[in-house]
Amino acid sequence: MASSLTTFTDEARIALDTLSGRATGLFCPSLRLGVTGLSRAGKTVFISALVHNLIHGGRLPLFEAQKSGRIARAFLEQQPDDAVPRFQYEDHIAALLNDRAWPDSTRAISELRLTIEYESASGWSRMFSSGRLSVDIVDYPGEWLLDLPLLGKSFADFSQEAFEMAVLPVREDLSQSWRALSAGIDPNADADEMTARRLAENFAAYLKACKLDERALSTLPPGRFLMPGDLEGSPALTFAPLAGIGDRRPRPGSLHAMMDRRYEAYKTHVVKPFFREHITRLDRQIVLIDAMQALNAGPGAMADLERAVTEILSCFRPGRGSFLTDLFSRRIDRILVAATKADHLHHESHDRLQAIVRRLADRAVARANFTGAD
Repeated sequence: MASSLTTFTDEARIALDTLSGRATGLFCPSLRLGVTGLSRAGKTVFISALVHNLIHGGRLPLFEAQKSGRIARAFLEQQPDDAVPRFQYEDHIAALLNDRAWPDSTRAISELRLTIEYESASGWSRMFSSGRLSVDIVDYPGEWLLDLPLLGKSFADFSQEAFEMAVLPVREDLSQSWRALSAGIDPNADADEMTARRLAENFAAYLKACKLDERALSTLPPGRFLMPGDLEGSPALTFAPLAGIGDRRPRPGSLHAMMDRRYEAYKTHVVKPFFREHITRLDRQIVLIDAMQALNAGPGAMADLERAVTEILSCFRPGRGSFLTDLFSRRIDRILVAATKADHLHHESHDRLQAIVRRLADRAVARANFTGAD
């Protein structure tokens, strides 16, 4: 669970951030909605279309407040986090409507504030005032989310799981080159930068091959190996799993010690700040999946998708707490796992797709073993 992934200092920072946010929310009610997607699930299009329909009063037949006419208006406002890039809603809408072009995949975190003025469903509340809610939509790559489980795993755990997954039938041929290179490396040998680079490059090439459409695999940590950004070439991204290291402590100055140190640096400087500064501030989370692509790719891709959803759910801070718990430590009390691209199916088959996704999500929830969230 997420509580095991943070130190006491981290928890104190989270509590202070949450207290500050709650104080602001007393005067301007807001809700932070995380939106991410796995394997080109269409997240950018989803956010753009949702915001566009709310602003322009589009058809949203399953949104009861809109259907019943209780939404007075929706409009964009300045986001609260000036240091976070803005979700380029206008550019995406222009590309979709004018250029008929799909937006590029998400490469970094972004944010957009949508404020909704509405009438309460309660007649008693409606007598006194209308409601107003600011929804801060936080958009981030699914690859980053899949890094969160690493916070609870040692380098030995990470290495063992990576090699176990690499020999699964759906991955075995893709990982052959990396595994062959690893087999000829002695982890106890002296640390060598060129050896570390070769291993990291081969491991990254294997992960990128797994993401291609014909395989449609989802569990591909470390996520920054797929989209390194300004970290490309840094020691924090120049590591790879090592075979046969077991639980023994690395010899100082060895390749094993170098890889272990860089793995821990990746968690400290890349993964943990993202978890602390963004994930722990969320109130709701939407995880979009391309179940159709996984189904077309076969049972191996579906099993991998279920594994990814399980890993994701195990790292959130779900559940409803008491007033004090909620005040000092936000908890995501509602997580939505949704399949996109349903329009690729005949409408009579939508129920079957929904049943498949529900079954996958139910199994993932059971395996993640958490309670309290819907």
